[in-house]
Amino acid sequence: MQFAVIKTGGKQYLVEPGKKLKIEKLAAPAGGEPRHGRDAPDGGKFVFDQVLLTADGDNVEIGKPLVSGAKVEGKILTQGRARKVIVFKYHRKTRYRKKKGHRQHFTEVEITKIHK
Repeated sequence: MQFAVIKTGGKQYLVEPGKKLKIEKLAAPAGGEPRHGRDAPDGGKFVFDQVLLTADGDNVEIGKPLVSGAKVEGKILTQGRARKVIVFKYHRKTRYRKKKGHRQHFTEVEITKIHK
């Protein structure tokens, strides 16, 4: 079984080939033409170079902090926005109420290959 731990968007993800995950919105790949300024095009490739750990069976490499030369390739499936989260602040007795909504941008990626 081959897997890796990558770092993107301030978070760490355990990935393996064929896995789909929603991550923080990605900027356009270097070779691709951006669609709306900083959007990455759907169907484009993206390479994650911040790899913290790689494993292939019994062969495990742990980075200090990154594994040198390791890369994870992914294919961008969609760009989107998550469901709305309501932020409601309330102070009793002072007539203070504040309601605010937020929708987080995300990129859905399918992991295609792990290079060591």
